[in-house]
Amino acid sequence: MQKTIRGSGRRRRAAGAAALGCVLALTATACGDDGSGSAGDKGGEGSGKGTITFWDNNGGVRTDVWKQIIADFEKKYPDIKVRYVGVPAASVQSKYDTAIQGGGLPDVGGVGTAMLAEVAAQGALEPLDSRISGSELSGKLNDKFLDSVKSAGGDGKTYTVPTSANNGTLWYRTDLFEAAGLDAPTTWTKFYAAADKLTDKDKNAFGYTIRGGEGSIAQALDAMYGQSGITSFWNGDKTTVDDPRNVAALEKYVALYKKDTPSADVNNDFTKMVAQWDSGSIGMLSHNLGSYADHEKALSGKFRGIPNPTLDDGTRVQVSNPVDGLALFKSSKNKAAAWKFIEFAASHASNSKWNESAGQVPANTEAAQDAWVQSSEPTKLAAEALNGSTTEIVQLPYYLPDWNTVSKADNEPAFQKVLLGKESAKDFLSTLADQLDKAQADWKQNH
Repeated sequence: MQKTIRGSGRRRRAAGAAALGCVLALTATACGDDGSGSAGDKGGEGSGKGTITFWDNNGGVRTDVWKQIIADFEKKYPDIKVRYVGVPAASVQSKYDTAIQGGGLPDVGGVGTAMLAEVAAQGALEPLDSRISGSELSGKLNDKFLDSVKSAGGDGKTYTVPTSANNGTLWYRTDLFEAAGLDAPTTWTKFYAAADKLTDKDKNAFGYTIRGGEGSIAQALDAMYGQSGITSFWNGDKTTVDDPRNVAALEKYVALYKKDTPSADVNNDFTKMVAQWDSGSIGMLSHNLGSYADHEKALSGKFRGIPNPTLDDGTRVQVSNPVDGLALFKSSKNKAAAWKFIEFAASHASNSKWNESAGQVPANTEAAQDAWVQSSEPTKLAAEALNGSTTEIVQLPYYLPDWNTVSKADNEPAFQKVLLGKESAKDFLSTLADQLDKAQADWKQNH
């Protein structure tokens, strides 16, 4: 498990992938024909007219709403045409890596905080601070979303205009809570009490379903920091994940497994977890806003979604959720037109349209006040939590080049061992802390 993380590793892999050429990765456009080039190409402002290329980083899922926004944009700016390329979320990182090395980058691309560091570290993105401050977006973007973007970039600059954010959501069965005479699980104390009271193994009823498979680490971190009240991921150059308060919080959280959760949870990814909750008699589920449609279809009128629990004094501490956004690529030869598209897409009407379709929290503060947000309780509460004066956001180190490797492949199997009682929470977090401290030291050495 102990492994030194080297930031250059992924870049070497990206370079190797580039040797395969654009045929494998650039499925939707020919190599270098998008009017853009490689990361080393400085591009230019251009005429502000003509055709620009946009890569949607969640192609297929969000294609329809993007085509609506593009049609609105082209109606307002008839001298600009947008070439849409839908890239599946699972392959967008490799597509950017290959294009950075071999050419064919778009003018505008969807780049969220989870992969921002990797793309920005290769010199592919244009800093946007001065463009934002001189535009109609100035003062209209959620400050906490901007903080997340700046943190993820690694050098304090804004490399992507935030468009939306998800948020951790505690979904609970209102019918089961009412029958048991339980209050809404708004605090961690109420959460644990409800998990116990709603469990009746003889009737195959459980208070909670825990995520033990793919994606388990981020959810565990949210539960840890939410309970410990620690508000920073770092104390100097040392991570706080193995702070004794976090160790105690994780011990309490994993103790739910098999006591108040199904034993099958050890292999749960989000699809299995959501399907299990929707079809069974489980009281609570921790996921995010993205599963609302599934719950509505299966449990209409019998569930509610609230932000993750607070401490007993009302203080809310949560880890940062990935913020999605639009980036301007440095190699674009028509940055003036590309920026107009970004500005339009992040404006009130367009940002509201996109987020209503996705069920996420708008980054545009005017869009966040729209009627659909106020009428969708889970989204409204998430927005209030993200903007709340008593909310503390623990910024996860997305800027570390191998953060995804450390927080997923390297440690998800070890977390399963913790659930199964084969490894202690303290040893697990000590190993994770060692990896993160080494990754931070390596990153600082290269910056």
